[in-house]
Amino acid sequence: MNNLMRPLLGASLLMAICAPSLSDPIGIDEVTVIGERNKRIYELAESLHAEPDSASLLRKVVGANIISNGPLTGMAQYRGMSRFRVSTQINGAIISSGGPNWMDPPLSYAPAAHLETIEVYRGISNVSAGAETIGGAIKANTWQGSFSDSDASIDGRFRAASQSVNSSQLLSGAVVLSNQSHLLKVSGLSESADDAAFAKGDILPTEYQRQRYDLGYGFRSGDHTFRIDYGRSETGDTGTPALPMDIVYIDADLMTASWIYSVDNIEVTSKLHRSKIEHGMTNYHLRQAPVSPAMWRRNIAEGENLGFSTVAALGTWSVGFDYHDEQHDSNIDNPNNPMFFVQNFVNADRTLAGIYVQREWLAADAWWLEIGARYNRVTMDADPVNATPAVLGMPPAIALRDTFNNADRSVTDNNFDWVLKASYPTSDELTYYAGLSRKTRSPAYQERYLWLPLQATAGLADGRTYTGNLNLDPEVAHELELGFDWQNSQWEISPRIFYKSVSDYIQGTASSVTPAVMFIQMMNTANGTNNPAPLQFNNVDATFYGADVDWRYTINDFWSVNGIANLIRAKRDDISDDLYRIAAPNLFFSVNYQQPKWKASIESYIYDDQNHVSATNGETKSEGYALFNLTGAWNLTEQLSLGFGVDNITDRDYQDHLSGTNRVAGNLKLAKGERLPGYGRNYYLRLDYRL
Repeated sequence: MNNLMRPLLGASLLMAICAPSLSDPIGIDEVTVIGERNKRIYELAESLHAEPDSASLLRKVVGANIISNGPLTGMAQYRGMSRFRVSTQINGAIISSGGPNWMDPPLSYAPAAHLETIEVYRGISNVSAGAETIGGAIKANTWQGSFSDSDASIDGRFRAASQSVNSSQLLSGAVVLSNQSHLLKVSGLSESADDAAFAKGDILPTEYQRQRYDLGYGFRSGDHTFRIDYGRSETGDTGTPALPMDIVYIDADLMTASWIYSVDNIEVTSKLHRSKIEHGMTNYHLRQAPVSPAMWRRNIAEGENLGFSTVAALGTWSVGFDYHDEQHDSNIDNPNNPMFFVQNFVNADRTLAGIYVQREWLAADAWWLEIGARYNRVTMDADPVNATPAVLGMPPAIALRDTFNNADRSVTDNNFDWVLKASYPTSDELTYYAGLSRKTRSPAYQERYLWLPLQATAGLADGRTYTGNLNLDPEVAHELELGFDWQNSQWEISPRIFYKSVSDYIQGTASSVTPAVMFIQMMNTANGTNNPAPLQFNNVDATFYGADVDWRYTINDFWSVNGIANLIRAKRDDISDDLYRIAAPNLFFSVNYQQPKWKASIESYIYDDQNHVSATNGETKSEGYALFNLTGAWNLTEQLSLGFGVDNITDRDYQDHLSGTNRVAGNLKLAKGERLPGYGRNYYLRLDYRL
């Protein structure tokens, strides 16, 4: 694969560099892109997509990718950073995962069937894009409908879909009744699937179940618009084979309220959001249970979110304030032993309050400039913890508990961000771009308050146990980004190179906490396991650098070709080691044909070997691969359309580097510890109807 991949990747980047992004973004596949200089807005209403996980769409986004621990647990990766480091909002709300291992990452609360757009800020994001955007910013928006200019109107979206690879079924619908002043929205979704197939058998467990119900009301009067929405998300039995447990349930109540005031060149937007998430998971109900009943585990977690934001746009200036509080509890027990318990997190609280100012303007009739500054205050605390006598019977566990409980767990960080951007057109076709920024992130509650060596690490899925660190400093990243945008009547090309230096990067390193090391040794002896020595979250120095490009060539009114190329390196600076779970160099390429009534595309994903892996995390290298897909759509009427496709046409047996390793025993076709395979050949159909 190296001999194939490297010339192709080099050719894509060389083409971008030698062809002197358009000032507006470019289209990807059948996804329409609306223009702003610093982000991509992906219109997904017409996209041909079969997977339930919205995060899977990021494979077609320049600079982005998906880390997948299960069919509904996709986490965004952008230029090598992921999880907490990529700020993600759903309809303007921040939803912190309800469980400590991110089985419900933010994008899981925007099901693909309900999604209308994903806004991906390219490269350095604005200070207005979010509070902690050290790794990028994403805003997902589900279809909400709109007010009507008539006395009464009805609008709606309905979808039915099925896939062969896992016998999945999807039914969804949304209806909006509106006039000039009132809007009422009702929507629902039900989807389920069996275990997915690959070349040698089934990937166990990858079944899933999810239902979603939403109700919203809007009122408009003069320059004022009010809206309130409630959503109920219920995830049932769902596999996460890269994690130590599977989902029994995730029940989430999601509420938002907003007010918009708009007059002349002034717009004020205020939003309040709240969510409560209850989450249950086990290591025995979907996967092969541990032989010893004493090793059965169940984790019951709860998470609550409360936040609000206000932003005033005054001509070229924007001023804003945002607030988000998250509170978490997590308790581990054993259904075979009522006396067993471990209080994983007790009232772990993290509050962020931020204020920012930003200006974007055109200077000297040519230069487009942006400046922004943000201050974030992060306060954290957690209550004392405890555990069962069976755990505390080991002296190291007592030492860990008492050290944690006797420590000052209250922490406050004061963080400052700034952004400078400039672009300059030298002609109608060519615009040069430069960006410079300082971005920060305070530790997550898992990184500070994980007191006992466990794998509750927000989806790291490296099989290692970790402890937190109360003395962590915030991460500070300085990034430089350079590029240009070029377009003519047929070509559109937008390359970027970037370099990001991160001080105090939070990374698991070999633990120097003697009780933690002794605890794992004693557990191995008692249970006959061979878990590696624990890691502790610590501050190190790291560097991210690379290049990416998106491009499109329009051949004629019917034919077009488009693609992206991504090259990312991420490594530690304090020692000679690479960072964990970084996407391999990759290409996306699509040939498209479109008629008024139908369209079709042949697309390919090509990934190189990933040889730059983390020794600290015990990461293994992976081989490259190439996949080929076919997609198509036929407009049966103005309201009814049929989508169809074949993924992995050649039924390629492959392993994606970002899919992690198998944690499930008992599968004769897939060994425990082996990298998880990609799905086999998949046929799908999708029927869409619009009122």
